Amino acid sequence: MRAEPQERERAALPTTEVAVPALKAVSIGRRSRFITWLMRRLMRPYLSWLLRGSNERIARAQLLCASQVCRDSSGFAVDYDVIGAPDAGVPGHVVGRLTEREKTVVLWIHGGAFLLPAAPDIHVRLVARICRELDAVGFLPDYRLAPFNRFPAALDDCERAYQALLDLGFAPQRIVLAGESAGGNLVLGLLQRIRRRGWPMPACAVPISPVTEMGRVHAPPSRTLRMNSDPLLPIAGLQRVDELYAGSHDAHDPELSPLYADCRGFPPLYLLASDTEVLLDDSVLFARRARAAGVDLQLDVWPVLPHAFPLFGGLYPEVRQARDDIIAFARRHLG
Repeated sequence: MRAEPQERERAALPTTEVAVPALKAVSIGRRSRFITWLMRRLMRPYLSWLLRGSNERIARAQLLCASQVCRDSSGFAVDYDVIGAPDAGVPGHVVGRLTEREKTVVLWIHGGAFLLPAAPDIHVRLVARICRELDAVGFLPDYRLAPFNRFPAALDDCERAYQALLDLGFAPQRIVLAGESAGGNLVLGLLQRIRRRGWPMPACAVPISPVTEMGRVHAPPSRTLRMNSDPLLPIAGLQRVDELYAGSHDAHDPELSPLYADCRGFPPLYLLASDTEVLLDDSVLFARRARAAGVDLQLDVWPVLPHAFPLFGGLYPEVRQARDDIIAFARRHLG
C-alpha cells in the first residue's frame, strides 16, 4: 500500500524532530488536498510580500481585511461596540446581545500575525456558529495592532476585554476563551494576566495553532523541517513579525513567548494544530510543559490542512469536525 504524503515526509525527517502525537484519524478529501496545494502557491507568497512591505502596505492590508462583511451570522445580530469602563474600554465585534448575562460568552481573540484585524466573514462567522451551538453570545476584541502599537498593547486590550465581561456580570465558569495563531498566543498570555490579577479563570480555553516562541525564528524544530511544505506561513517572516510587534522587548518574556510560562492554575486547554505547519512544535512543546504543570490538556494534530484551519470552513468540509470538537470540549467544561 502506498504511504500517504505526510507519512512519507515524516519517515524522511531527521531524528531531531520533536515527538508528535498520533495524527487525528480524519480523512482529508482530494478537493481539500488540492486547495492546500493551491494555498501554498498563492497565500504564502502574498503573506511573505506583505511582511516585507512598508507600514503603508500593512495599513492597506488592515483596511482590506476589516472591510469584509459577515455574510452568515447564524441568525445572530452582529454589532461593533465598546465594552468596559470609560477609561479602559475595548472595541470589538459583538455576536448576539451582551445584555444576556446569564448565557455563556465566547471571548475569541483573532489571529493575523499581530498585524491584521479580524476578518468578519471568517472570524465573526465562525464565532457565530459556535455561539449558536452553545446558546452563547460572543465578543471579538479589536485589539491594537502592530506596527503602530507594539507589545504589550494587544495583550493589555485582551485583559481589558476579559475584565469588561466580568464587570458586565458574566460568570467566569461560563466564559469560553479561544483564539487562533497570534490570537492563540494572546490567549495564553491572557491566562497569565488573569492569574496575576487574582481573577477567576474561564471555564476553558482553546488555543488554535498558537505561536508560543517569539525569540527564535529557527526553533522549535518544525519551523525548519516544514519551512518548505507549510501551505500558509512563510517562516522567515516570523522574524519580521517579532520586529514589528515586540520591538526590543525581551522575547523570553512568557507573556510574549508562552512556551516559557508557568502554567500552574490554568483552566482545561484544547490545542489544535496541523502536521503540515511550521508552528506545529510550538503547540507540541507547550502541551508537554503544560501537562507537566498539571493542566488538563488535550492536543489534536490534524493531517494535511493548513495553519489555523478551523477558520476555513468555507474551503474545507472537514473543518466541520474540528468545529464540533471545539463545541464538545466547551460543553464538557461548561458543565
